[in-house]
Amino acid sequence: AEHAKNIGKGNLDINAFIYKALAATLDDSLTADDLVALTLKTGEYGVKVMALLDEANTSRFGNPEITEVNIGVRKNPAILISGHDLIDLEQLLDQTKGTGVDVYTHSEMLPAHYYPAFKKYDNFAGNYGNAWWKQLDEFVSFHGPILFTTNCIVPPRSEEVRGRIFTTGSTGYPGCKHIMADKNGKKDFSEIIALAKTLPAPDEIETGSIVGGFAHNQVIALADKVVDAVKSGAIKKFFVMAGCDGRMKSREYYTEFAEKLPKDTVILTAGCAKYRYNKLKLGDIGGIPRVLDAGQCNDSYSLAVIALKLKEVFGLDDINKLPIVYNIAWYEQKAVIVLLALLSLGVKNIHLGPTLPGFLSPNVAKVLVEKFGIAGIGTADSDIELFMAQ
Repeated sequence: AEHAKNIGKGNLDINAFIYKALAATLDDSLTADDLVALTLKTGEYGVKVMALLDEANTSRFGNPEITEVNIGVRKNPAILISGHDLIDLEQLLDQTKGTGVDVYTHSEMLPAHYYPAFKKYDNFAGNYGNAWWKQLDEFVSFHGPILFTTNCIVPPRSEEVRGRIFTTGSTGYPGCKHIMADKNGKKDFSEIIALAKTLPAPDEIETGSIVGGFAHNQVIALADKVVDAVKSGAIKKFFVMAGCDGRMKSREYYTEFAEKLPKDTVILTAGCAKYRYNKLKLGDIGGIPRVLDAGQCNDSYSLAVIALKLKEVFGLDDINKLPIVYNIAWYEQKAVIVLLALLSLGVKNIHLGPTLPGFLSPNVAKVLVEKFGIAGIGTADSDIELFMAQ
């Protein structure tokens, strides 16, 4: 909602619901059924707010399109931008234009490359690094300043790196310079640009490119091709693997799962969970890549739109009759609102991992299992066998 507001799109109904939901947490008269209903209502508003942000982003920057993104580096000094706020990126690109300073995306900012509006900037060089938790090493090798527009700062190990981190918007960190907007929403990034010019170009940590841009508008444009592939049996199942990544070893499950999936399956993803498999050579099915990246975690809305469109195209009366399996990686609240959004749309039998959230008490977990078929994960091999048999 905050990001949408930054682009000039607001919704007072969403704001009012936030207050109502917070007030409900203080109401001890509510029963378990009341709270389940409120949780589903929260998911309903999750869909509304993701739709609002989708409208805000696409009305300003265009609809995401299939795009090849460079993951190597160039020889120029550079700034790394992390987070989710595309308005901050737009202002940074405007201010770095013609300065000799390149701009690279990091982690959740990767999908910015898919928007047509950003392709006019010659200094928009590519994506550097991986998911948020690898930043301790990647920020050292990047050499240039880093601008955080939203969450996922890991406390830096050295003062040298801390001195290169700038924050803006709702994020901040002790000892890092915070850049405020003026009354018109404009931000002055000149200090970051000046610092970048004094620092070396990034070290190359990988080469090549990755492909993304499969938000709902792009996938629906390919609908005939996708439907034909399903009807012919070329595509047996879709796996929605949206959500978050993290440093725990148990998250290697998602890489193994993607590698071992049968060749007639397609992964639909959004959020930084994608970094567990978006650089694997998984090939394509009749020209359709086997990993379709819709974008940031909030772009999970696109995955819901795609599912609803497929339900319509196949003439089904229930979204759960589609050949789609939901295997969601959660880490924090954004992945949970994605889960609630899916529940509000009637999706059942979602698998959540690598562990169930700590705030799911035994009683709450029992309700979710009974009403919605929520389950955890096992091993990659056993889960694939289970899912392919469904």
